[in-house]
Amino acid sequence: MVARQSVSAWRPGVPGVVEVFHAHFTEHAYPMHVHDVWTLLIVDDGAVRYDLDRREHGTPHDTVSLLPPQVPHNGSPATPRGFRKRVLYLDLTQLDETFIGPAVDDPDLADPLLRARVAQLHAALAHPGEELEAESRLAMISERLRAHLRPHPTTAGTADSATAVRGVAHTLRELLDARLRDGVTLAEAATLVHAHPTHLVRAFTTAFGIAPHQYVTSRRITEARRLLLTGHPLAEVATATGFYDQSHLTRHFRRHVGTTPGRFAQKRSAQKPSAQIGSAQIGSAQNRSAQNPPAQLKPPL
Repeated sequence: MVARQSVSAWRPGVPGVVEVFHAHFTEHAYPMHVHDVWTLLIVDDGAVRYDLDRREHGTPHDTVSLLPPQVPHNGSPATPRGFRKRVLYLDLTQLDETFIGPAVDDPDLADPLLRARVAQLHAALAHPGEELEAESRLAMISERLRAHLRPHPTTAGTADSATAVRGVAHTLRELLDARLRDGVTLAEAATLVHAHPTHLVRAFTTAFGIAPHQYVTSRRITEARRLLLTGHPLAEVATATGFYDQSHLTRHFRRHVGTTPGRFAQKRSAQKPSAQIGSAQIGSAQNRSAQNPPAQLKPPL
């Protein structure tokens, strides 16, 4: 077999993620080495065999492998066709050193939901402008990893705790509405709302049936529709509604509306466009949308 390989790597602007690494190897074997961060690995095709702390492991189908920092490991193809893998390197803000021992004992986690969430995070990290979604998904992944490594019994919530959850959710929604154009990171929101990032995501999704990043995107699409129908150029609309660029707006617009922004704007009624999108106009549109929040959507995995 001719040795083949392809590698891509980047550092996203998401706190906690040190590096994203995608690779396809047919024959490459990693020597023994260590990382100073956590290695979160999923294999999309083939399989990897590796030694961790002098014990042999593998990557069975649909598992998630979590290799702890400072523990030597290697890696090589376990099938003739090699393997395709996606890796996230996470710093110790996601899992501290107390989880290293449990991870050494059980690095391969058979958890389809966790694997699906990791794949969704990779998808979000591949697109600039999806940082809030990536932060939200990372928070849920880290929580689930901690539950695997150090499970705790669950306790029933009280009426007071349910009220507190609703309060946190509404406070976060007000913040997202106020920062619709400029955006807000999950870490910043947690500081302003005085709640843990994971609790923020869970409380918001429970209260409104939609994740925070989905809510922001749907609100931005609503504003984009209004501005397009009043004749504003696409590039101007993308900037004014908080999207990273035109392609970012187009990708989400097509998914939400079923057509591209350009085709949508072609069908508008003839109206005289404003010369410039002013902050007062955007704020007024946001206030109107806040009174009519988007329909509840199915929450993410």
